[in-house]
Formats: sequence, C-alpha cells, structure tokens
Amino acid sequence: MYTLDGLKEKVLSGKQLTEEEAYALLDFDSKALREAAAEVTSHMCPPVFDSCSIINARSGRCSENCKWCAQSAHYNTKCDVYDMVEHAECVRVAHYNHERGVKRFSLVASGKKVSGDALKKMCRILDDVHRNVGIEVCASMGLLDREELMQLQAVGVNRYHCNLETAPSYFSKLCTTHTIEDKLATIRAAHDLGMEVCSGGIIGMGETPKQRVEFALELRKARPASIPVNVLSPIKGTPLGETPLISEDEILDTVAIMRMVHPTVQIRFAGGRARMSREAQREALRIGVNSGVVGDLLTTIGSTIAEDKELAREAGYEF
Repeated sequence: MYTLDGLKEKVLSGKQLTEEEAYALLDFDSKALREAAAEVTSHMCPPVFDSCSIINARSGRCSENCKWCAQSAHYNTKCDVYDMVEHAECVRVAHYNHERGVKRFSLVASGKKVSGDALKKMCRILDDVHRNVGIEVCASMGLLDREELMQLQAVGVNRYHCNLETAPSYFSKLCTTHTIEDKLATIRAAHDLGMEVCSGGIIGMGETPKQRVEFALELRKARPASIPVNVLSPIKGTPLGETPLISEDEILDTVAIMRMVHPTVQIRFAGGRARMSREAQREALRIGVNSGVVGDLLTTIGSTIAEDKELAREAGYEF
C-alpha cells in the first residue's frame, strides 16, 4: 500500500519510482497529486523557463500513416505542401526569435527522415544560424542514423528531437509504418554521439490514463533532457479528426504524473495548449511545466512570445 507522501519523499530524495509506484499515482486524488508534483518541481527544477521556437522547414507528403498528423500523404487534410523553406527565411525567423529572448531554434521537417541533398541543405541553414545568429540550434528530421546525426552535430546541433508519441501498447493502433523501437534506435544513436534528446508526444488520442503512465515510463528509455507535451487538436481529414477533446483536468493530471516520473527533466508545453484557460496553463507551470515551444509565427501555439513571457513570470520563472 503506497502513500502519496511516501512516493513524493522518495522522488525528493533523488530515487526513481518503480513502475508499480508510478501506476499507483493514478489512485490518488488529483488535487493532492498536483500538490506533490508542485513540490517536486519547486525543489528539483531551477526557476528558469526554457524556450524554443520551430520552423516547419519541409511540409506535407509524408510517407508515414500516423493517424493524428495533417502532413501524412495517406489523408486528405489540405495542409501546406512544400519541399524546403528558403534559407534566408529560416535565418530571418531565427533572428526574430533570438532578439526576443528565445533560447533555442529548431528546423522541423516532414517525412520518415531527411537525407541526401535535403539534409545537406538543412545543415547549411543550421550552420548559418549557429554561426551568425547566436541562438542554440536543434533539429527534428525523423529517423536518422548515426552518420546523418553526425552531419547535424558538425553544424552545431546539440539537441535532437524525436517523439515517442504515446504508450507502446497503443502506438501500433495509431501508426503502422514505423515503430517506437525505430524511434529509440535514432535516440540511442544521438545519445551515443553525446547529443541531448528531446522526446515526448501527444495526449488525448484515445489512450487511457494508465497508458499515459506507461508512456511516461517508456520515455525513461529516451533519457530526455526535454519532454514536449502536445494536446491533440483533432484535424479534419485524419482518422483522429473526430476525437473528443480531453479535459483540462486530464491534461493537468498528466503533467503531474510526468513530473513525478521525470523529476528533473524539462517538461515542455507544445501544440494544443491554446484551448486551455490561462488559469489552467498557470497551474500546469506550477505543477511541472517549465519550458515551452513559443513563437509569434506558430499558429499551433496560440499565444505570443510576450504573453508566454508574462505567463512564465506569473508562475515564478525567469524567461
């Protein structure tokens, strides 16, 4: 029989919850769970909000059949389709964000992986940004191998993004063209090169609360420096286009569980948070969220950099 105080004290002492203990978090009152997560956040995370911005450097025509994604070629979603954003536009957006105090800038590209000439072009952009803008550079380019990751590392990329997306027991119901193990292979290759890893996923895709705990536990294999938490925004034309929205309470409970399972990791607000009230967003920062994808040019975020700065300050963070 576990007590929440006992589990909280174990985490605060620097020990890791067992799988059984992590699943036991579901048995406790939500308010008490959030208070425990808030205490862990306060004691184990610095009061600094880590910000990053992204640009969709290649869009659409993806070969993968991820049921949540507008960019999959398997579905008719009328998403933007283009091969590559102009080099100068990427640099302009990086400058824009750097001038507003954003710490990181990432190129994100559709497709199973970016390779060949496309990867070389992206590396030239990242090299330019790294050398001439002064912002930290990251990348999200699919299931790359060691040699491809080395090309990114050579131009200054120190953090690679590859989401596990959801619990292993649920992933194959949402995607059949690749596996979580494929993702973990890329993540292991990044770690072997000394790169940091950003890996999270999407909640609200029909998974159960127990599968959200399973997802949090699976993320331990990725050893992430950052866990982006996206909330599904159902997209018309995808198989998940009519999925009912999860409640703010479910989102907050997931954040609390993530913090208890990953007490020192950056938990990052990402897509879908626009539909949360300001009060719920502020509560999320109190109980675990201490980083975010931000940007005035990102429609999926639904807030400006200035608004995110103010929200972070209200929650006691330095932006």
